[in-house]
Amino acid sequence: MKTQAPGRRRRDNPLRRRSDVVEAWAVAVVAVLVFVAGVAAGWWAHDDARATAAAQHADRHRIRAEVTGRDRGSLPAVQSTGRKQRVTVRWTGPDGTRRTDTALVPAGTHPGDRVDVWLDSAGRSVPPPTTEATVWQHTVTIGVCATAAAAGLALLGHALFRRASLARRLTEWEREWARIEPQWSRRDA
Repeated sequence: MKTQAPGRRRRDNPLRRRSDVVEAWAVAVVAVLVFVAGVAAGWWAHDDARATAAAQHADRHRIRAEVTGRDRGSLPAVQSTGRKQRVTVRWTGPDGTRRTDTALVPAGTHPGDRVDVWLDSAGRSVPPPTTEATVWQHTVTIGVCATAAAAGLALLGHALFRRASLARRLTEWEREWARIEPQWSRRDA
């Protein structure tokens, strides 16, 4: 009596159908394609996010500004880093002129406090540039979503393939039964 290693399938099984082999290979190929799709989407997202972050770092600079008061009519805003509020800030520009603008600062900031404000090349108040952690969060999110979408499409394709495969198997079985049944039941067709 031969023993077989666990997890290893016998390839010379007489009951193995060709459709079973095709189905097994299709599952393996689809799994690899789903993985590759997720990695490719994550790679693309990472490159895109890094380029955006580099452009933001090149265009934006940080200054220290003094809070002069709360912006009228503004309510606290919920940001990804916590609660923020829009206030009026004042700073001295590189040319020596005093400038005033509104900016989002941490909640609880009072007039007279000094805060960091980010400006773009035109001198407008903008959010801070994208951080490396945000780039990686974006990369992982896009990679996971692309993998999930590819897996969903693969499962849909697999269901359609199995349906067609099952119909073909039933046709083959009916043909074989029509050939074998008269011999087995000992009656003439």
